[in-house]
Amino acid sequence: MKEREVKEYIESISGRGIVPGLGSIQELCRRLNAPQRSLKFVHVAGTNGKGSVSAYMSEALKCGGYRVGRYISPVIFDYRERIQSGGRYITKEALGRLMEQVKQACDEMVSEGMPQPTAFEVETALGFLYFKEKKCDIVILETGMGGLLDATNVIDSPLLAVITSVSMDHMRFLGNTLEEIAAQKAGIIKTGCRVVSAGQQPEAAGVIAERAAALGCSLSMVDNSRITSVKYGLERQRFCYGGFSGLEISLAGKYQIENAALAVEALKALGEQGFPLAEEKLRQGLKQTVWAGRFSIVGKKPYFIVDGAHNEDGAKRFAESVEFYFTNKRIIYIMGVLKDKEYEKMIALTHGLADQILTVKPPDSQRALPAYELAKEVAKVHPNVTAVDSLEEAVEMGRLLAGREDVIIAFGTLSFAGRMIRIAGGCRQA
Repeated sequence: MKEREVKEYIESISGRGIVPGLGSIQELCRRLNAPQRSLKFVHVAGTNGKGSVSAYMSEALKCGGYRVGRYISPVIFDYRERIQSGGRYITKEALGRLMEQVKQACDEMVSEGMPQPTAFEVETALGFLYFKEKKCDIVILETGMGGLLDATNVIDSPLLAVITSVSMDHMRFLGNTLEEIAAQKAGIIKTGCRVVSAGQQPEAAGVIAERAAALGCSLSMVDNSRITSVKYGLERQRFCYGGFSGLEISLAGKYQIENAALAVEALKALGEQGFPLAEEKLRQGLKQTVWAGRFSIVGKKPYFIVDGAHNEDGAKRFAESVEFYFTNKRIIYIMGVLKDKEYEKMIALTHGLADQILTVKPPDSQRALPAYELAKEVAKVHPNVTAVDSLEEAVEMGRLLAGREDVIIAFGTLSFAGRMIRIAGGCRQA
């Protein structure tokens, strides 16, 4: 299959949407000779921070000489970005060849009266095949939405289960309380694995601790009060944590210090599971980690920032960073959201920091909220809002409105981050 044919196939089966449950992915993997059973995993779940923590861990392990597979969701720049080995996207040749195998197995299932596996299940199975083919030493595996019933949870017990910050999101599928959502995320914890968690709200922390104890798993939870000597910056940040002084990261955002601390805790635990990492490699990996769409600087004079904040907790952390880094600066938002998110809460948490808000409709998504509808909602609390027809027009208008000392910030969903970075002048990693 050509890359175009792969995308057409994925598009053709995407209508099934999200179907929680493991029956279909278990059968699909069985027909592919269970490639996941040949691999060792770090399984990562959580509401916010999965991608950043996975990026820190992947880069540090790569610096340490390990062949690292990485499965991410969602992608920012390129469809092939979802499946990576050694920091490189799956090749077009391997994507087409392995998708043919997966499609054949799916077609057999359908012909025998079973449901067509979802797009995410197909991609997950394909990832396992690729990581096995590349002989990855370790795979950093991000869940899609939940944990317990997520397709990635078809794996046996991982070496390490990592749970990032848990908050309210995807309530339609995961539950209406923090405890219910935490229970879904904690579903990746299995007998025999180590567990590392971010500092959580008490309701979530209790659920995670209870699950770990019930399965006899050792649990380490990041204590944010132990993060000390913090020096914030837009292009470099430093902190001390876990016996390491002067750790440095290149990702902006106040919340990235906490994500990096979780990655440090996870790497220490993984070292005890057979993947030791020299301190110099850990430091090198943290420092050179790049993760687009997370308070990313894509322009200066004026500053142009792109951030993927897309739920209540993400908006809260985003607002804290904006207020911290850009005190007394005139700020222009470019905001686009998905209609199944709690965008009213996002608006309430962020609107007060902006002088002008431009609304856009994120591209290529049936879930996207039209710009005019978002503008009507923003207008209830903010006087200066304009609906804009396209991302290109929004960037152009933002730059016309902004002086050299002002700040333009695009946020609201990760689904437009890659396009926005390209339009605003950033470059992608291949």
